[in-house]
Amino acid sequence: MKSTFLLKSAVAIAALCQIVTGQGVTGQGVTGQGVAGQETKGIPPRASPADYQAQGKAGDVTVAADFTGHSVTTPDSVYSTEDYVVVEVALFGPAQAHTKLSYEDFSLRINGKKTLPAQPYAVVFRSLKDPEWAPPAPEKKSKTSLDSGGGGGGNDKPNPNDPPPVIHVPIEVERAMELKVQKASLPGGDRPLPEAGLIFFQHNGKEKGIHSVELIYDGPAGKAVVPLQ
Repeated sequence: MKSTFLLKSAVAIAALCQIVTGQGVTGQGVTGQGVAGQETKGIPPRASPADYQAQGKAGDVTVAADFTGHSVTTPDSVYSTEDYVVVEVALFGPAQAHTKLSYEDFSLRINGKKTLPAQPYAVVFRSLKDPEWAPPAPEKKSKTSLDSGGGGGGNDKPNPNDPPPVIHVPIEVERAMELKVQKASLPGGDRPLPEAGLIFFQHNGKEKGIHSVELIYDGPAGKAVVPLQ
């Protein structure tokens, strides 16, 4: 009886892993694969590599990219993150070309220092902010409620010694951001070219302190260094 229970548990766990497997990063309602049941699609590539900030050659493949700093630019929204910097990358090749894509093929060198490896997109979810979302204004207590037990003797001015209020972003706002960023991230696997998407690098320094940026590609197509700034 015990062996049957263990077998059923193993099967259930295996099935769950198949549903939510990802890149090994977990968060609130989010796996390394992102929002469960959704797919990474990338961003529509531009007409040519020349439409990007910079380009580099890796064999027959051209790696083109834009450095967007702490801005996370999806096709229909722009978010921000203080903990990561973002590169929109695109790979172009000859007609009917394919190559295997992975965020792990990319790294970033900032200010000529040691390279930063690209991170799975799910890690950026914790620090995502939507500049168009504003928390609701706090409700002011009425004089009646203050006099009847709220304390303060009718003085509704905030106490400067009080800790700042905790702001909770609504879950639907979080999920909308996560879904858009997931879909815009560089897809993985064997893909026909051109293909484009976002990749992320951990860096919480201010953009004004960034003087030089190099995107480094080392993947199946070859090696390329793309000077972005």
